[in-house]
Amino acid sequence: MAVLNNYSVAVLGGGYAGITAAAELAAAGVKVSVFEAGKVLGGRARKVWLEGKSLDNGQHLVIGAYTELLCMMAKVGVDSKAVFLRRPMELVVEPGFRLACPSVPAPLHLALGLLFAQGLSWSERFALVRTVRAAQAAKWKLAQDVTVSCWLKDQRQPDGLISRFWQPLTVAALNTPLECASAQVLLNVLRDSLGGVRAASDLLLPRLDFSALYPDTAAQFIEQKGGQIYRSRRIRRVEKTQQGWQLNGEPEVFDAVICALPPHGLSALHVSEPDVLPVQLNSWTYQPIVTVYLQYDPAVKLAKPMLGLSDSLAQWVFDRGFTHQTDGLMAVVISAEGQHQAFTQDELAEAVVLELHQRLGLPMDISWQRVITEKRATFACIPGLERPANQTSEVGFWLAGDYTAGLAGKGDYPATLEGAVRSGMAAAQGVLEELDQ
Repeated sequence: MAVLNNYSVAVLGGGYAGITAAAELAAAGVKVSVFEAGKVLGGRARKVWLEGKSLDNGQHLVIGAYTELLCMMAKVGVDSKAVFLRRPMELVVEPGFRLACPSVPAPLHLALGLLFAQGLSWSERFALVRTVRAAQAAKWKLAQDVTVSCWLKDQRQPDGLISRFWQPLTVAALNTPLECASAQVLLNVLRDSLGGVRAASDLLLPRLDFSALYPDTAAQFIEQKGGQIYRSRRIRRVEKTQQGWQLNGEPEVFDAVICALPPHGLSALHVSEPDVLPVQLNSWTYQPIVTVYLQYDPAVKLAKPMLGLSDSLAQWVFDRGFTHQTDGLMAVVISAEGQHQAFTQDELAEAVVLELHQRLGLPMDISWQRVITEKRATFACIPGLERPANQTSEVGFWLAGDYTAGLAGKGDYPATLEGAVRSGMAAAQGVLEELDQ
């Protein structure tokens, strides 16, 4: 086996994919240098400081099925019991819908959860059970991928069930409207969560901001292993020479490069071997995520840490008093494209405050508001999307990101933290195998 500590690898991007790849390489003895263009780590799941408040640029839910994320967090020294509020799966969507999986062994937990779902008529309840059971029997595989809306129509799902269960679930999981979202990818998520072991469906609500949750600790792990973390360092040019790979024309030479930039950011990167950048990304479309932060009186509290709303602008409301010791601070999530894009920030915040007042009984008075928009938060997760592999046509140049297909070419996850971590691990594994040859 090669002496890996004789090798150096550059990782472009300090998001969840890049920091995972770097941590895996550092653990194997490779000298790693991470180049992050921003001031903080985390990429599209990072800490944002606004007017003295520590916030996130978006809300991301972790579930027990995110095994690789949890594994990497443990590897770099994160105590998941301390950083998450972990609860058995409970989806509460107003008005009146509740699906909870009890703490009993699988698959009984799912059967009981579906059978006793509240807020549905018996016909809606049996329609839900029938469709999930059919998906299980088919091993969560479709003969041909279609949109979620087409699949639900084929499954004869009632409109009320769609608005209270399938709509909020799909948009939360895939960040893509039902009319164009991939039904197969949705089934992949259900396979690993509701269709997995009981603990796989647990909801893990972060107690820390998304930079502190994992990337910051991973960065410390990398530095302890002799690696370097460079913040506010944007890489614009990558060139392959006889000695190796060079960045921005600087003299340092690397044996390999893992490009963990977001897919829409690759067009701004000049690589001397242009064929390594996937051309199919040029035709991709992207979906936004908007988070509306509202500061109420500290005495204001939701009944649950997370509540959903059907047929409304606001989709999910997170009470950060439960998790972040910021009483009265609500984070309202609006995923994917929609009518909210026509609003100004002030108009959107005002509309959301009114909705929360009418639907949840929250007061109209707030002391502070802020709207954070990630315009290209995720790729549009559409049926049959051709996703690039981690490995490129050039030895020593690899891709990492939630948009890739992975070493096995499956690419069966949407743009999630778990998808990013899996891709980072796959890229690191590929580089290690190349260096060992």
